[in-house]
Amino acid sequence: MLWAEPQQPGLSMNGDFVIGGIFSIHYYTKSEQITYTSIPPQPQCSGSMDLREMRFARAMEFTIHEINNSTDLLPGIRLGYQIHDSCTAVPMAIKVGFQFANGIDPVFNVSVSCEKSVAAAVPALVGESSSTPSISMARMLGLFRIPQVSPFATCACLSDKRQYPAFFRTVPSDHHQAAALARMVKHFGWTWIGAVRSDSDYGNNGMASFLKAAQEEGICVEYSEAYYRTQPRSKLERVANVIRRSTARVIVAFVASGDMKFLLEELAREPPPPLQWIGSETWITDVDFLKFNMCSGAVGFALKSPLLTELWERSFSCNLKGQTGFFEGTRECDGSEDFHTLHNQYTDTSQLRITNMVYKATYAIAHAIHSIICNGTKCDKTIQFIFNELKKVNFMTKNGYRVTFDSSGDPVAVYDLINWQVKRDGSLTFVTVGHYDSSKPRGQEFSMSRPISWVSGETEVQLSVCSESCPPGTRKAMQKGRPICCYDCIPCAEGEISNMTDSLDCMHCPPEFWPNTKQDSCLPKPVEFLSWDDNLSIILTAFSVAGAVMAVSVAGVFYKHRNSPIVRANNSELSFLLLFSLTLCFLCSLTFIGRPSEWSCMLRHTAFGITFVLCISCVLGKTIVVLMAFRATLPGSNVMKWFGPPQQRLSVLAFTLIQVLISIGFWAVLGYIGFLALLCFVLAFLARKLPDNFNEAKFITFSMLIFCAVWITFIPAYVSSPGKFTVAVEIFAILSSSFGLIICIFVPKCFIIVFRPEQNTKKHLMGKVPSKAL
Repeated sequence: MLWAEPQQPGLSMNGDFVIGGIFSIHYYTKSEQITYTSIPPQPQCSGSMDLREMRFARAMEFTIHEINNSTDLLPGIRLGYQIHDSCTAVPMAIKVGFQFANGIDPVFNVSVSCEKSVAAAVPALVGESSSTPSISMARMLGLFRIPQVSPFATCACLSDKRQYPAFFRTVPSDHHQAAALARMVKHFGWTWIGAVRSDSDYGNNGMASFLKAAQEEGICVEYSEAYYRTQPRSKLERVANVIRRSTARVIVAFVASGDMKFLLEELAREPPPPLQWIGSETWITDVDFLKFNMCSGAVGFALKSPLLTELWERSFSCNLKGQTGFFEGTRECDGSEDFHTLHNQYTDTSQLRITNMVYKATYAIAHAIHSIICNGTKCDKTIQFIFNELKKVNFMTKNGYRVTFDSSGDPVAVYDLINWQVKRDGSLTFVTVGHYDSSKPRGQEFSMSRPISWVSGETEVQLSVCSESCPPGTRKAMQKGRPICCYDCIPCAEGEISNMTDSLDCMHCPPEFWPNTKQDSCLPKPVEFLSWDDNLSIILTAFSVAGAVMAVSVAGVFYKHRNSPIVRANNSELSFLLLFSLTLCFLCSLTFIGRPSEWSCMLRHTAFGITFVLCISCVLGKTIVVLMAFRATLPGSNVMKWFGPPQQRLSVLAFTLIQVLISIGFWAVLGYIGFLALLCFVLAFLARKLPDNFNEAKFITFSMLIFCAVWITFIPAYVSSPGKFTVAVEIFAILSSSFGLIICIFVPKCFIIVFRPEQNTKKHLMGKVPSKAL
């Protein structure tokens, strides 16, 4: 025996097979205080009506009448219906669901056969429109394999056949809509958005799918807020304030119509800055929201009876005679009311998208029943389950829509892209501006048919980014603790460029190029060199040739007087080698003049490094000879046998070979030359006061002092000199140091040989004759 009173259908008709229907026609149920001393009262619907849901119910009624009048589908079979109002409440949806499964007979009839007693009251049902009530019903109806075909429950969770084996729908899953919304946001260049959702299965699951897809597209979310219409008003105010204070100019609303109504009314109290609204299918075509002008430019995807007494009385604010009445104290309806004069969602036929989903759902059930009971032209009037046949349906409706279900009970996702545009009279209207088909290859899902009118009627897409794009010449630097869409634009370092917008790194130009002033491209370096006809080149060439001639002349003097004491006493072999290397040093400066090439650049620095090391090695050898010669005069010393002519030649060769090996880097070459020069200077400085009338160490000290001074000042001058003057500075350093060596070491000797021959004696050189000349 039933413990509770059955819920009576709002619309019903008998038939051979009665199809169930359930829609969220009212927004609330009456709340009664439970005393626990008596049976709780049965839930009753209250609050305002959702006229669009009422239209869905009447669409199901119309479809069944159309099927009954058909001669092709279910001939001789009459379909009936029981359409209920769930009041958008889970308890009411579950109660109606149990009635669909068990019937409403007050007692169990033992005379009925077992086969008939286990049969459900309805073979299938259409509904619910909302996801949350649908989930509650699908869990229970799935146990009995009673098919539930929803026209508007879009939660992606309902595609799970393990939990909801008997659930089907003619509306696409939110999984497809979420992906389409994310791609649309990315397509229009919005990377910084706000998000608001219904705090329900529909909103939470839909927004979760969208946020995942948005993350994959590189979109950042400033905030994600949830609200449900039964929550305290303070929660609604907080969500509205978050939207008003946000910097994101685009807001994605995965919100059910009932919740969206409250949110927009709250925002209308203190309108936020102009926002670009992105809507989900449940509210983007709701004509009740066209009064909110702040939503102009909104875009989103849309889908291709006591109840009648209440509808009539609410529509005309009157009471029908003999009825209880929903508006006590108002006038009595006199029959002059005309439904054609009404302008509401029930009578509005411009947006029959979801209504068409009801139409398709009802036809799907009819086709499944037809497949079971009709064999040829004969149709039986017995049916058990239509669950398996519903999986196989594949037909075209009279209005040209294909109806079929995939393995998850879902149809192919096809959407219209809807845009809220301002008409000439200032009111808003829905305009289809494009289409989306998930069955097409990636990148080809969208097809635009007309321009979009954006927020405030703008024709240009407004930006919504956390940070402006970094122009070429800069790089992105992430802001610590903030999303990846928030960053600073840092100019590229000197010598680097970035030639793309939002570049993560800067890069160096090739060796023959340098950055332009904006540091967004590399320009060829102008070829500037010391040409042979340049005045500076002519002067440097003259000094170079003069130095080489001077070195050759000194070598000639030394060769002519090679047997004189002063030449023999100063290691003639090393002296001639030193003069040869100085000649090469003077001449190597000529390789720096003229148009440079890869081979000439390699030759000039290699020649410079090797000749100068050869020169310094000879000077170093002469210095060591002076020190060893003095040590050899001490009693019992045989040190000269360790540094005789073979050792001297070997040392010069070893020092030069080291330079050959490291002659790969200009600064390494200079470093090695500097090391040898410094070593030579230290040794010569230590030997400068040895008892000798003509102590060569003194002259070597002066020459090394000049050499080091020249090359120490060369470094800053070389680095700071522009263009061809860099080469000129290097040539000047080569010539200066070479002239310093030849003048300090050889000029005094030549002066004595040529102009003071009386001092070119062994006795004088040994210091036994005082000399004022030196």
